[in-house]
Amino acid sequence: MSETTENQSQTKTSPIKYFISGGFGGVCTVLSGHPLDTIKVRLQTMPKPAPGQLPMYAGTFDCLTKTVKQEGVRGLYKGMAAPLTGVAPIFALSFFGFGLGKRLQQSSEAEELSLIQLFNAGAFSGVLTTVIMAPGERIKCLLQIQQAGTGPAKYAGPKDCVKQLYKEGGLRSIYKGTVATLLRDVPASGMYFMSYDIIQRSLKKEGQEIGLLSTIFAGGMAGIANWAVGMPADVIKSRLQTAPEGTYPNGIKDVFRSLLKEDGPRAFYKGVVPVMLRAFPANAACFIGFEIAMNALNLVAPNL
Repeated sequence: MSETTENQSQTKTSPIKYFISGGFGGVCTVLSGHPLDTIKVRLQTMPKPAPGQLPMYAGTFDCLTKTVKQEGVRGLYKGMAAPLTGVAPIFALSFFGFGLGKRLQQSSEAEELSLIQLFNAGAFSGVLTTVIMAPGERIKCLLQIQQAGTGPAKYAGPKDCVKQLYKEGGLRSIYKGTVATLLRDVPASGMYFMSYDIIQRSLKKEGQEIGLLSTIFAGGMAGIANWAVGMPADVIKSRLQTAPEGTYPNGIKDVFRSLLKEDGPRAFYKGVVPVMLRAFPANAACFIGFEIAMNALNLVAPNL
């Protein structure tokens, strides 16, 4: 690795390069992290057990083993088509937004941004991605909670899911959970990009290139920081997006109250174990992909 998002003064690093490189990094993220994302969603959305009954899943490992036993390894990849189809533009927009957010705050490309400025640039990227992220998350979650042995599947796949949602409630149904997605992604994206850049700065030795191990560490820790901030809003989003129509008439407020009533504050961290297990490798893969693509672009199109 020869450059990071803050150490690319020798070549032009336009938002367009961030867009292309971010898209490639996003594909790497989904391929490496989707199985644990499926477990996360199932833990977040499992129904509350009746008095005297055991919960559907005792925890992360129990959910993993039951899913594989009942549905095979393919069960862990349910709903992957939706994020894989949308991930390139989502991550492309995310990194583009970060690059643009940085440029808007810089007087020159070589200017090093402060922590707050990096956070603001990351938060700006979270706003841009919501237009694509919200419906993609809705479809992904609905497909992920379909489980073998609980009756016929309602949705045959992403396309069928979109058709049924549109038939039931139009675009409003497809975009259900948009505000919750914003509440998750704006602060989480700010923390994500800020953490990555700060860690890379601290690890980079003057006069030396950025190494693979430092990129893995910085990317992985950025993923953990992202989810440490975004987890509560993610639980709310998953509940809201997978609930039958009319379950939460007041939206986020009703989900928040319901979660507090069920399990108290810990309810907002349901699924945190698979999230954190996934966060490090998936986001390390993301930034490795990003850095590889960025370096390739700087070689073949230095003035892009």
